[in-house]
Amino acid sequence: MYQYARSSNLSSFRSYAPLSNEQIALYAPCVLAESAHESRGDRYSFIPTIQVLDGLRAEGFQPFEVRQPRVKDQSRREYTKHLVRLRHATTIEAGLGQEVPEIVLINSHDGTSSYQLLAGFFRLVCSNGLIAGDICNDIRVRHSGNVIDDVIEGSFRVLDNVEEIGSRIEPYKAITLAPAEQQVFANAALSLRWDEGKAPVEAERVLRARRWDDRKDDLWTVFNRVQENLVKGGVAGRAATGRRLTTRAVGGVTENVKLNRALWSLADGLAQIKQNVVDVEELVAV
Repeated sequence: MYQYARSSNLSSFRSYAPLSNEQIALYAPCVLAESAHESRGDRYSFIPTIQVLDGLRAEGFQPFEVRQPRVKDQSRREYTKHLVRLRHATTIEAGLGQEVPEIVLINSHDGTSSYQLLAGFFRLVCSNGLIAGDICNDIRVRHSGNVIDDVIEGSFRVLDNVEEIGSRIEPYKAITLAPAEQQVFANAALSLRWDEGKAPVEAERVLRARRWDDRKDDLWTVFNRVQENLVKGGVAGRAATGRRLTTRAVGGVTENVKLNRALWSLADGLAQIKQNVVDVEELVAV
């Protein structure tokens, strides 16, 4: 299990076992909010996230991670945007390898977000969660009508799409990237995290492996190294003034999801280019 440091602007907790309501309440109290923020009008249908979560639990989904940002305005602490990552019983019991498919549920009780469902993967070896949204558009459920049933139905639809996205992982592992290609990928990834030319770290830094098994040149491993270094932070660099610094984790729910999806799209685009090159070479050989 892990959690962010006290200095982080994010409250987050992940466990290798399904989370209890007591654990959720400690790190993401928004999930158990009992009312909507006072700014919501009469048309706003308040459905507590915990009720939706209980409905998902009844259908075989279990929460493994929760997160919400720490806010300066304490009046919004119980209502701000929050995220829950869940696995279905079929994937829990399957005893899968390093990549475990998950459903990513996002919500708020202050009007900043509808219920949102995305496809995700959790890489067990390094505790970093990938979020993919390139194959299926994320599913959104408004705070009106039969929210619980709509979210449950949407979760099963996302679960089907996760399997389709997962089918791309093995082809990623079969694509070898030359050092120059890895450099191009890392530079493109840096421009997703920071404005052009303002990244405090060089491409070589985000390409570095944090463990021996990640010292490989296939697209999947390179993608995971870059994603982990950018999202989790902790990479040594220098500010524009020359001052030494260490990059911060991308903790905010919105920022984390946005960067994750952009990195996935970048990797998928590179995979298509590489696969098309292989297809052309094979055609010429014939």
